Amino acid sequence: MVTLLYPPGVYRTEDDTDLLIGVMRRGSYAVDRRVLDIGTGSGALAIAAARAGATSVTAVDLSWRSVAATWMNSRLNRAAVSVRHGDLFAPVAGRRFELVVANPPYVPSESSVLPRHPIARAWDAGPDGRALLDRICAGAGDILTPNGDLLLVHSELSGTQRTLDALTEAGLRAQVLARASVPFGPVLRARSAMLESRGMIEPGQRIEKLVVIGARHG
Repeated sequence: MVTLLYPPGVYRTEDDTDLLIGVMRRGSYAVDRRVLDIGTGSGALAIAAARAGATSVTAVDLSWRSVAATWMNSRLNRAAVSVRHGDLFAPVAGRRFELVVANPPYVPSESSVLPRHPIARAWDAGPDGRALLDRICAGAGDILTPNGDLLLVHSELSGTQRTLDALTEAGLRAQVLARASVPFGPVLRARSAMLESRGMIEPGQRIEKLVVIGARHG
């Protein structure tokens, strides 16, 4: 059993985190591999990778609160996780990993200006929800070892095919590994009118479809 503490401003694990962890465990992706968790939040993915047999786990987040939460939660759960502060791949520049996992912000927002407030920064990702997704797709090939894997979870609202195409353009072979349908959480419920007006959801739709996408060098 994993115990996680969530200081104010730190993203709480939801269905998307559980979906990615399930794929990682069923596929034994972390076993005997060096793992990088991008946008770690509370450290849930990093801790799951450590407990699933990773040889090393490095977790990165831009939020100092998330860095502190991951450090605290990894110690609380006796998981060997090295925590770094910084933007996406920058803190581990020059290193390569056999598994990269990411549950980045992907919720479409009103503005293209990303928020400064810590908790909104955990989900707001620009008008199309791809402010972080596109950057991860573009940089994943350079951080993976030749036989490494990327596991990335996000909402279909952000464009599943766009992610597959972006990873292909980056020289990776990508596919959908898992899907799940879940009720809208508080953020999407609050933005349902905006999403409807943009044609991103059907009128009255309150179910979100999640995908886990896997990618590796072709």
